[in-house]
Amino acid sequence: MNLIKPSRLAAGDKVATISLSWGGAGELPHRYRKGKEQLQQQFGLEVTETKNALKPAQWLYENPQARAEDLMEAFADKSVKAIISNIGGEESARILKYVDINIIRNNPKIFLGFSDTTTTHLLCLKAGLTSFYGTSLLTGFAENGGMHRYQIEDINNTFFTAPPVRRIMPNTEGWTSERLEWFDPSLQDVKRKLEPNTGWKFLQGSGTVQGRLIGGCIDVLEFLKGTPYWPEDSYWQDSILFFETSEETARPELIRYWMRNYALLGILRKAKAILWGRPYDNQYAAEYETEILKVLKEEGLTDMVVVTQMDFGHTCPAFTLPYGVLAEVNCTEKTFTLLEAGVQ
Repeated sequence: MNLIKPSRLAAGDKVATISLSWGGAGELPHRYRKGKEQLQQQFGLEVTETKNALKPAQWLYENPQARAEDLMEAFADKSVKAIISNIGGEESARILKYVDINIIRNNPKIFLGFSDTTTTHLLCLKAGLTSFYGTSLLTGFAENGGMHRYQIEDINNTFFTAPPVRRIMPNTEGWTSERLEWFDPSLQDVKRKLEPNTGWKFLQGSGTVQGRLIGGCIDVLEFLKGTPYWPEDSYWQDSILFFETSEETARPELIRYWMRNYALLGILRKAKAILWGRPYDNQYAAEYETEILKVLKEEGLTDMVVVTQMDFGHTCPAFTLPYGVLAEVNCTEKTFTLLEAGVQ
């Protein structure tokens, strides 16, 4: 997996926010303004919006081609150094028939987002570009009462300083997925309650393994199997898989079914390890672990490295996973390390 790495960010750079699925930014102008303000103040960036990013949600739903055009224009714009997803949703797959993959391939730059944005990450992967599975404008950047320190440090380390080798540490300050109503502006500055972080769980495996990162929101990946945007077999070889579930909190048996499908596709045998993000509200965390181990046992993969309840996905704050970057899991020391930067 020899991907193009985009250029790192510096203070003063222009970044564009985009709405590729749900039009939450247009429906929540106060929250969008706060996220934009915190992004600018914390990192010294110039933040702009793509042409349709702040349109009403219903308009964006009815116009997938306009969303695709926003993405193409943002990649083609030489003045834009990074593209940040405003929020996820459920149907960004509808934009794919309108995209020109060559525009992405010929204009590499940072693309950041998670959840339904998994669709665009696989598009970037097909174009040969490293993209970044991490927070979005309306979540981490617009965090109630200010961004989490863990999130700020992650953004700085991922996109600005970009050390060539970086150990990702568990967040020790606590996590949250508490729902404070986004449509109530009076709650924007109310900090969410933090739950204690009990640490990552090294479920099975031993020693040290290395592989290149690939994955996303497992719910959304199901939309793309069997399509031209599904990664080629070679991308799964010697990989470290990262998966997380959406706020819809998939029933545990769905994890079993989906993991069996990855087994049938030959992906589990190609991979070196599985990383699993903490579920929304940590619901079904133990049940998911049971199902993962059940399928691996069915496949005779009882030595495969599995780490769960990690700080990425649908709880905040979250660290960022760069697609295609070489990473290492050390089961003895219980560490996860990026062995190269995602930017150059």
